[in-house]
Amino acid sequence: MTVENKVVVITGASSGIGEATAKLLASRGAKVVLGARRADRLATLTATIGANAIYQVTDVANFQDVKQLVNLAYEKYGKVDVLYNNAGVMPQGFLREGNLESYQRMLDINIMGVLHGITAVLPIMEQQKDGLIITTDSVAGHVVYPGSAVYNGTKYAVRAIMEGLRQEERDFGIRSTIISPGAVATELIQSVDNRVIEEALQDLYDPKNSGSMNSLAADDIANAVLYAIDQPKHVAISEVLIRPTSQIV
Repeated sequence: MTVENKVVVITGASSGIGEATAKLLASRGAKVVLGARRADRLATLTATIGANAIYQVTDVANFQDVKQLVNLAYEKYGKVDVLYNNAGVMPQGFLREGNLESYQRMLDINIMGVLHGITAVLPIMEQQKDGLIITTDSVAGHVVYPGSAVYNGTKYAVRAIMEGLRQEERDFGIRSTIISPGAVATELIQSVDNRVIEEALQDLYDPKNSGSMNSLAADDIANAVLYAIDQPKHVAISEVLIRPTSQIV
């Protein structure tokens, strides 16, 4: 199989895992349609990739933004082979702190962002009777630990949604995959929004530790996404759980 000429929509594409995935897939001949909130970063990335990339500023918490991104892909290429729901945030904190604003932000981006992507792309994929929807989940969607209960909850929810998607859409030839990374040295730490916890996690997300025994590189996750896409239609990779070797949980 090959990813050449596949049309792949990627949210959260302006940095980290999304950026690395866009570059990797485009280098293999895929057409990547990039969405994120930072226009300058998207423009730079698209220029770096070249003819195989287009972009649109997208806030995944806004359904119309996501729908317009998917429609851009369809109008440009006449199909959408893959949607990669990659946008996410990771605020941390203890429930006793009652940070309702932070909780709502996580729900809007981590859960509703995924649902917006699914809702926008399903009519196209059902018509095609083919498609793959991938979502970045997390090891945090498989284990629970103090200071992260709400984030854990959003990632557990994504697991349930994506499994439901698999069951509901399999007769349309639509597959679903979650990629669940452990610690990845990306800008995600900037969304922690808790000074004490951020300091405790700093080394894991420091770019100088990228690709170490303690921290994965964004390219490691991009390779997992490529693996899921690069399968024949009768093969569904439901889940990839990927940790740095020294990670405990």
